[in-house]
Parts: sequence; C-alpha cells; structure tokens
Amino acid sequence: MGALPVFRWRLAPDGYATRRQLRARGLRPGGQEVAAQLERPRRRRGPLVAYLYRVDLAKPVRPMTEAKRAALASANAARRLCPACRRDAGYVIPAALGTCVPCAYPDPHGPEGSTR
Repeated sequence: MGALPVFRWRLAPDGYATRRQLRARGLRPGGQEVAAQLERPRRRRGPLVAYLYRVDLAKPVRPMTEAKRAALASANAARRLCPACRRDAGYVIPAALGTCVPCAYPDPHGPEGSTR
C-alpha cells in the first residue's frame, strides 16, 4: 500500500466518507483499507486527522439480531447496578464514582435529618 492521498478539511472529493458518514447512510467499511485522509490544521499542535473510506466498496450494516439485542440490554443493565448496595440506580453509574450517588456521598444526617 502506497502513501494515502491527503485532502484538506471539507475538500474531499465525492465517493469518500468517514465511518460516521458511512453509518449515517446505513453502511460500514466492510473490511476495506483506509483510502484517504483529511487533515484539519490547528495552531500550535499537529493537524486533526480523519480517515476516509470508499463509498462504492462499503457494505450494508448488519442487522441487529435478537441475541445481540439481549446481550446489549444485559450489558446496559449491568452498568446501572451499584456494586455497593446492589440496586438499580436508574442511570448509568459514573466510572469516576464507581457506585451510585447515595453510596458515594452518604447523607451524614441520615434520611430523617434532610431539610429537603
């Protein structure tokens, strides 16, 4: 594989798309190599780079199967489960906290001492 063609930001020719642009069209790269790249210059740092794929070689996105849907639902449910109190927090537990908010910041006055 030779050197990739490099285009300036927003100046790529038709027929090329980023992964996100392919996904918006219901496509995926489908195993093809990166065909070109975009570069957006920045001050005081290296350029931002986006990789482009050929649209004519892209394949349709694979449909979601019931097994994949069940696995995704299970994974999302696990992200909501607090490891300290074992309750469903009702939201995805932040990785920075590691537990639900009530476990991370217990009320020092107890539930009865709250003024709210």
